[in-house]
Amino acid sequence: MTKQNGTRYTQERKVEIIGRMMPPNNEAVAKISKEEGISEVTLYKWRKEARVAGTATPGNGQTSDKWNSQDKFLIVMETFAMNELELAEYCRKKGLYREQIEAWKSVCLQANGQAFDQSKQLNVQLKEEQKRAKALEKDLQKKEKALAEAAALLLLRKKAQAIWGDDADE
Repeated sequence: MTKQNGTRYTQERKVEIIGRMMPPNNEAVAKISKEEGISEVTLYKWRKEARVAGTATPGNGQTSDKWNSQDKFLIVMETFAMNELELAEYCRKKGLYREQIEAWKSVCLQANGQAFDQSKQLNVQLKEEQKRAKALEKDLQKKEKALAEAAALLLLRKKAQAIWGDDADE
């Protein structure tokens, strides 16, 4: 139970208020706070606890297409094993459309596939970059070797000029 201005809330009352944050009501936390005289902090805490327990509680006063991905995912999880009749009843009760839930389910199911595809693509890009880096390293070594050779020849030329004079050029 939670305490607010000396008042304790029963579990039933808490569940009732959390229910107002859930579909189809989906009432805003600020509105409930004002009507019930419960601090928004307490309501957000209750909503967070409900989400952790696996309940979709948007509580933002927005339509279902603007819910966050966590709430949509929780709805998909709640409905995943339902047959058509159960799903229809759930949708009526929550004020949702079956097509919305099916679209959310599709996105959830594709999420891991997209991550795998992205990972695969990144691995290919990484290998290409590693090959490119190796080729650049090899090219750099050749150029460093040629530069060292040129420096050595220049040094020998200067020494030859110092020993034999300026006539060494001819």
